[in-house]
Amino acid sequence: MFNLVDLTGKKIVVTGASQGIGRDTAILLSKLGAQLALVARGEEKLKETLSLLEGEGHKYYLLDISGLNDIEVCVKNIVKDFGPLDGLVYAAGIDMSRPLQQFKPEFVFKIMNINFNGFIEFVRCCTRKNYFNVGMRIVGISSIAAFLGDKTHTIYSASKAAMDGAVRCLAKELASKDVCINTVAPAMIATRMYDGYLAKNGVNSEAHKAILDRQYLGIGTTNDVASAIAFLLSPASRFITGVCLPVDGGATSN
Repeated sequence: MFNLVDLTGKKIVVTGASQGIGRDTAILLSKLGAQLALVARGEEKLKETLSLLEGEGHKYYLLDISGLNDIEVCVKNIVKDFGPLDGLVYAAGIDMSRPLQQFKPEFVFKIMNINFNGFIEFVRCCTRKNYFNVGMRIVGISSIAAFLGDKTHTIYSASKAAMDGAVRCLAKELASKDVCINTVAPAMIATRMYDGYLAKNGVNSEAHKAILDRQYLGIGTTNDVASAIAFLLSPASRFITGVCLPVDGGATSN
């Protein structure tokens, strides 16, 4: 049987692999045949992700992405263990909502450092000479918050918009290396963040009803996002680069 999304033997780095979208993406990629380097700062959760993967040869690497200078060493160790890379998924990120008057510089720096600066540094390091194979694919996890404004989300939205803008430029720069780079932009997805939202607002609240009206296919799952990422990592997506793919249940069609 022909498999459009076949990642057999592909060596792929997944950051933020300890939970949520990153974890479920890693699990799906392993089922499609990929060999995975899992990156996060929590060892116990990384071990749990590792135990859920199919196939052999996967490894995990401890890294606090906020320490940007440590990323290069981490990538060097991954390439030493795996050889040249075929893919990168940047699923690391944080969302901390605050009103304008609480935007202290250290808060802004923390969000931008992990959501944007870490992404750029991983892309830079993974696309060094001899660090990647021809046809490498890179996918960053953005958000529909990049183009749908909401109060208290200013810095989070800005960090994701920065990622999308950078990808449009990087796509042109990396094309000569036969590297494609894209982002996916999820809407509200059933993760711990969503659980926290329900705990705060209530399932029957007007705010929650407004979300369901906007994304009329309902609340997405982590596997919905993982499936889109898997496609963008596969050879089937060879003619797609420099774009942001909404995975949003119709939210941006309103």
